[in-house]
Amino acid sequence: MDAWINHLIALLALPAYSLGTVFVVSFVSATLVPMGSEPVVFGLIQINPALWWQVIGVATLGNTLGGALDWWLGYGAHQVADKYHHSQHHVRALDWLKKLGPKACLLAWLPLVGDPLCAVAGWLRLPFWPCLFYMAIGKFLRYLVMTSALMGLFA
Repeated sequence: MDAWINHLIALLALPAYSLGTVFVVSFVSATLVPMGSEPVVFGLIQINPALWWQVIGVATLGNTLGGALDWWLGYGAHQVADKYHHSQHHVRALDWLKKLGPKACLLAWLPLVGDPLCAVAGWLRLPFWPCLFYMAIGKFLRYLVMTSALMGLFA
């Protein structure tokens, strides 16, 4: 089993595949898989600062598409989830999301709650394209602020 993990790490190693690695890691980290893309994004920017805007763009695209996958998973899970009763806490959260609508997806960048938020937006059948738009804005601003702050710390 260790051999395939080592092969995967070697395949995604920086800078051999650089932007491809950023895309894959950003996409996967936006799904419900618990991992972060920040180390890869910052690592590539440290290795090659000239790629700063490309890295931000690719990370935003990958992370937004991962959020879109979450939305579609939530959309598909709607019928299954309807079979279960929700606690008052869940009902309040769902009411808040319904009230806020697609703008709630601006918070898709938040650790721990952002990815499930995209799935719940799909489950609530909030409009896909506005949700995707707000996800992209939130994720872009996250990468922009995060990398700017890290570059300032390590410059």
